Amino acid sequence: MNIVNEKEKTHTEILSVLSNYHDVIVSMGNGEPDYILSAIDENPNAFTSLRIHQILEMKNRQYIQGEFPNIRYVSYFMNGFARKAYLNGKCDLMPNHFHQMPQLLESVTENPVIVCQTSPMDQDGYFSLGTEADYTAHFIGKASFVIQVNEFVPRTNGENKIHISQVEALIFHNQPLHELPEIPIRDIDQKIAENIAERIDHGSTLQVGIGGIPNAVVGMLRNHRNLGIHTEMLTDGIYDLVQQGVITGTEKKTYREKIVATFALGSKQLYDFIDNNQNIEIISVDKVNDPRIIAKEDNMIAINATTEVDFYGQCASETVAGKYYSSTGGQADFGTGVRFAKNGKGFICL
Repeated sequence: MNIVNEKEKTHTEILSVLSNYHDVIVSMGNGEPDYILSAIDENPNAFTSLRIHQILEMKNRQYIQGEFPNIRYVSYFMNGFARKAYLNGKCDLMPNHFHQMPQLLESVTENPVIVCQTSPMDQDGYFSLGTEADYTAHFIGKASFVIQVNEFVPRTNGENKIHISQVEALIFHNQPLHELPEIPIRDIDQKIAENIAERIDHGSTLQVGIGGIPNAVVGMLRNHRNLGIHTEMLTDGIYDLVQQGVITGTEKKTYREKIVATFALGSKQLYDFIDNNQNIEIISVDKVNDPRIIAKEDNMIAINATTEVDFYGQCASETVAGKYYSSTGGQADFGTGVRFAKNGKGFICL
């Protein structure tokens, strides 16, 4: 299409487009467009005043560490390098519940531009946000998009498609997606997982996170039947259960027979699994993580982790020894949703 040629930009031209904005919202995880962000990091003088907003950054950059006075980084869920910067006063942290992220970003930004990574365009002129919908998909049709088109990004289904007419500028750059290393399951993980798995009934709908305990739980569900998935994060363990016929989604009340998530992060095997998979819906976080929607599922199971619990049963999942470690993410979203779901069960793993 000629329109693609018109919108394709060089390295320098992309920076020129972005310099017209004060607020840049960057997709999370593998939605992060490394080539574009590296260009910002290497050319800070192209900007007069810039704020970059993001959850779960995948790569350390100078602007995260506050190296440039004209660029300020705002994290909404800190990775290790953002944590270091925040504790040193070099970047900002915006506490949030994940399902409120789209509305929060609307309130703290002014005329933002969305910067993300996509799959190649299809014959109808649509790009897919691939492993992501997160808060990015909420802005389709509401804000300008600058995209990095990467042939390694899977084409997924759901509310995460953007048409070429909605793209202000694009650049082509191919690079493999980030993969999570396999997390070993310890004896203590196995014991905790046993206490959870025995309380999961056939036909339940699951939200599972990342870590040794969720992995151990998933490994114990091979003999279950008709499980469903309504989760923030799609993981390799879920892929394994689908292959074994455990996950069918036939007893779900919402998105029946569909696997629902707002992002996927794992191995290349997982990314290949979600590519053009009609049974998977990648949907904006303000829907997936909305406690009111979660509560519509009968037998909803939420499995999350925490760092500390006091004698009142209060969990500190954002801090360690009183210092910020990350942020709330979707834990409170699903923890609230299961309490209002019929036969809902929430597990906090320590």
